[in-house]
Amino acid sequence: MIRDPKDLQRYNASERANHWVVGMSFILLALSGLAFFHPAFYPLTQLFGGGVWARILHPFIGVLMAVSFASLFLRFKALNAMTPTDWEWVKRVKEMVDGDDHNMPEQGKYNGGQKLLFWALAVCVLLLAVSGILMWRAYFDFGVGLVRFGTVVHAAVAAFMIALILVHTYAAIWTKGTIRAMWYGTVTRAWAKQHHRAWYRQMTGK
Repeated sequence: MIRDPKDLQRYNASERANHWVVGMSFILLALSGLAFFHPAFYPLTQLFGGGVWARILHPFIGVLMAVSFASLFLRFKALNAMTPTDWEWVKRVKEMVDGDDHNMPEQGKYNGGQKLLFWALAVCVLLLAVSGILMWRAYFDFGVGLVRFGTVVHAAVAAFMIALILVHTYAAIWTKGTIRAMWYGTVTRAWAKQHHRAWYRQMTGK
């Protein structure tokens, strides 16, 4: 892909790698988790070498995702602090969805919706990690009551997180030019000016 040398760098290689490790881990966890959730999805265990291997690998992949997300969280938490401008953006998001984003408040590197998603995912990962530990009977020996409670929380939070990731993926595809930021690390100046004008001003001094 030919890129303009004037394009703006949005993510460096380390940040992109961190994102993809979290993303791929989540996909593997979602597939194996669905296999355990309902018999109709059980054939998905063949992707992992069968039911036994799926059950063995699932929690270890979960640890990988939790650790990788913790790294991502530390990298981006300051940039995702909500501001009054972000809340105003959230209140007016319907205008943007309807195709009229000209009067939306100027946003920094992330808009209000992206920031809310970031914090929602952070809570989800934390709950999944804690409930997953409660369920990991090969290494931990919690009471039956806690194991059952952890199982319910794990399933409910996982379903909610799958929905969030679907929204995240749809938004990335819907906003043309966004996905290249995670493939190549750069975005066009026109994209930055339209969607994150305050960040555009910061990066260009204009």
